[in-house]
Amino acid sequence: MLYRPLMSVRISRQTRHDFSKESLRHETSPRSGVDVLTAAGCEITQWDSDDRVPKQELIKNIAGKDGLFCLLTDRIDRKVLDAAGPQLKVIGTMSGGYDHIDTGECKKRGIPIGYTPDVLTNATAELTVALLLATSRRLKEGMNAVVDGKWGTWSPLWLCGQGLDGATVGVVGLGRIGLAVAKRLQPFGVKQFLYTGNSPKEGAKEIGANFVDFDTLVKESDFVLGCCALTDKNKGLFNADVFKKMKKTAIFINTSRGGLVVQEDLYDALKSGEILAAGLDVTTPEPLPTDSPLLGLENCVVIPHIGSANMKTRCAMSELTARNILAVFNGVPMPCPLLV
Repeated sequence: MLYRPLMSVRISRQTRHDFSKESLRHETSPRSGVDVLTAAGCEITQWDSDDRVPKQELIKNIAGKDGLFCLLTDRIDRKVLDAAGPQLKVIGTMSGGYDHIDTGECKKRGIPIGYTPDVLTNATAELTVALLLATSRRLKEGMNAVVDGKWGTWSPLWLCGQGLDGATVGVVGLGRIGLAVAKRLQPFGVKQFLYTGNSPKEGAKEIGANFVDFDTLVKESDFVLGCCALTDKNKGLFNADVFKKMKKTAIFINTSRGGLVVQEDLYDALKSGEILAAGLDVTTPEPLPTDSPLLGLENCVVIPHIGSANMKTRCAMSELTARNILAVFNGVPMPCPLLV
């Protein structure tokens, strides 16, 4: 039987997978998932551009399709689902997060959803550690000083940052990624790990982490890491009141979702010295406008949502998304279901 999944993923016409500058510039999404679907006999309609698919284009092209392969940049809401019609059998998202999908509406319509949380754990954990180190050791300021000619004679206190040796690290959300980050930080001499969430985690024993309430974590931690999924309950969790509770020497790192933070409050906290620094891989909106006041702060490092950005991980995510879709077509359990 021939299925016709709509591919909203941005696929380039280039097919090379080497690491030359040209292939990196043009290969906008891994072909591994497309190849899996094509080999299974699927007829694919895809958005072939570096830009996100316009909402009206998505609505126009999803009509009558059996499956949807989407990205975290595609807002899958009631309008999109209405346009798809009752023929839509499955949604596969090439992401670990799913706040871009109206899961409640999908559940009402009986549309299963597959996602890709496990395969991006290590890559995101590595990036979180890199961002933490770049922020705490003031690498942005150091690089700017070199470029701007401000690198003078050696000075004992110039560009001194905060170290992890003897520090208390608080992890908000000790799930797969949070635990992987903590394990990678252990060799740096962290004194203790604190974590908070809905309930204690068995994996916390591996790093000797203590389960505490949110207020205790933000008050006692030298580094506060946002590693939890974004939900209606924790939107704007990090706001002015929370930043006031943190140590003035605290460093805040967010690699989960931008909606976890009230960015205006974060700016005020960084500008006034309520907290020492922040590193963000995620913002609201994305991309962050170039006139955002956060970008004018020396003590704020912002990178463009690249937590899972290595070739091995992105190819695995693409392939898993395709296999999630095909599983529903073939009447077998999804490898990684979010909603069944």
